[in-house]
Formats: sequence, structure tokens, C-alpha cells
Amino acid sequence: MKKSDFYYDLPKELIAQTPIEPRDHSKMMVLSRKNETVEHKHFYDFIDYLNPGDCLILNNTRVLPARIYGVKKDTGAIVEFLLLNNLGNDKWECITGPGKRAKIDTEFTFGDGILCCKIEEVLENGNRIAKFSYNASNIYEVLDKVGEMPLPHYITEKLEDKERYQTVYSKELGSAAAPTAGLHFTDEIIAKIEEKGIKIGYVTLHVGIGTFRPVKAENIEDHEMHSEHYHIPKETADLINETKKNGGRVIGVGTTCCRTLESVMQSQGEMKEFDDWTSIFIYPGYKFKCIDALLTNFHLPESTLIMLVSALYDREKVLDAYKTAVQEKYRFFSFGDCMFIY
Repeated sequence: MKKSDFYYDLPKELIAQTPIEPRDHSKMMVLSRKNETVEHKHFYDFIDYLNPGDCLILNNTRVLPARIYGVKKDTGAIVEFLLLNNLGNDKWECITGPGKRAKIDTEFTFGDGILCCKIEEVLENGNRIAKFSYNASNIYEVLDKVGEMPLPHYITEKLEDKERYQTVYSKELGSAAAPTAGLHFTDEIIAKIEEKGIKIGYVTLHVGIGTFRPVKAENIEDHEMHSEHYHIPKETADLINETKKNGGRVIGVGTTCCRTLESVMQSQGEMKEFDDWTSIFIYPGYKFKCIDALLTNFHLPESTLIMLVSALYDREKVLDAYKTAVQEKYRFFSFGDCMFIY
């Protein structure tokens, strides 16, 4: 299949720049695969599409305020750092810009000196390995003070409240981007879902910056996926197995949950507690082994995520739905509206 098979035209003004208030008032397009229908609802109606005995799987990763601005010690030049991977021992893989100012052995200070780093290595892909030092019990305390949320490039407005780029159930620090389908949930909606008899399970997949990497290969099979770390605890694996056994549906909240669950089934052949890295690439032709329905946001044209959604349903019907969403002035991408496919 060609990359261009997943293109749609999106007016720039439909890219949501700020989160909607309250969280659950975003619009929700509902696609029924069985009835081939499209409904226009709001996220607070989501519970109406869930049945007792279903289980809902959420990604409890938490976004690091990983964008920091360093002052070069010898010249005072400002360099932006985006922390990607914690390599242990206070060493991090980072993207730096402008990169030419971050040569090996260059030192930087952040936030009036409460955080410092020295560049130790330049990788083949241009990323840097930096060794950090600080006076605190851990670097996360310092990042809370000096770091900014690493919002996607298409969001240009300043985020007033950092917590609006976190899900209300976020717990495990480590993502470079939010699992955005979860941003619509409130504590009240989660309580109502559980009251209705739907069980909730959690997985952790730390979203990498590669999630925004465009597909460059014209043949999508030639695209090389980025790798992300995930963990499925035993209680979530047990919940999924029990739900399947009893005839309930496994509903994934977001493409990160979908990729996590499908990765385990693909590599292990069964659902069980597991901890690994995944670079699974799901596109039309893929046979789903775990999830039965998916809640997801509206994704970029020609992205791996719109390819995943097209694998769950039908590419032409998905693109028709996106065309309708544009006509109906839905809000797109991270702070935008959502789609439920069942």
C-alpha cells in the first residue's frame, strides 16, 4: 500500500490548539463496523456504548516535562533539549537544537543552575547523550521546576495548565507525549463506568517522540517503526483473559493501548504479564488478536496511526469518516475530539 492512500485534506484551523473544558465535552464520532453507521455524539455519551462484562484498558503513563532550555557555559547561547530516554546513572538521550552548539564536552546550565549537564556522546542519528547533575533527590523533581511539556510541533499556543496534557489516571513517569485518547476522561466518568459493571485495567507504554515521525517511504511496508517500552501487569492480563472467556469485549483506549496488547499477543501467543519493547506496525491486512473496539483521537494524514485505525475498520470508510469530521468542524489531533470504533 502507498502512503498517499492515507492522505486527507485538513484545514489548519481545525487543529486544536488548546484542550476543551471540561474534558468530557469533546465531540465523539461513533463508527459501528457491524451497522456501517456514523453517529455524532459527545464523550460524556461514551458510557452508553459500553456493556457490563466489557473491560476498558487504559495507558497510565505520565508525560515528563522533558523540554528544557540550557545556557551554554562558555558563550551564553541558548539550546533547547528534549529528553528522550533515561539510560540510567543520570545519562539521557536527548534531541538538541541547534545541535551544532552541543558538541562533545560542552556544558550547559538550566534554571539558574539548579540543573547542569555535559555532552558525552553524539549518536549517528544526531541525538546526544548528556550526563546531568543536580541538587535534589532525583531529576524528576528538578524537571518539574524547569521543564515544559513537550507539546507536538503543531500546537503553537502556550499550555497554561501542565496537567491538561496528562490523563487524570496518569501514574508512571516516562512519556515524551501524552496518550491523547485518555485526555477526555474525568474521575467522574471513570467512576460511572465502573458502577455500570465495566472493569478497568491499566497498561504502561511510554510514548516516544517517534510517534510524531512522518512516514517517508512511499510503500508503507518499507517504513521503519520507532521502538517504545511497555509493561502489562498480571492483574490486567488476567482481566483481559477473563473478559474474553466470558464473552465480553476488550476496549482499548488509544493506539498506545492497542499496540501494547497486540504486541503481547503477537510475540507471546497469549495474554500474560509482560515487559518489553515494541516496534509493532499495524496497517490494513493486520488481523487483530486482542482488542474488539477502540477509542482514539483524529490522527495526522499519512501517519502510522491513521493506518492502524484503517486496519481495524476499512480504509475507505475511515477516510470518509475523516472527511465528514472536517465538514462537521471536529477538532483534530492531541487536544482534539475523538472517535469510537466498535
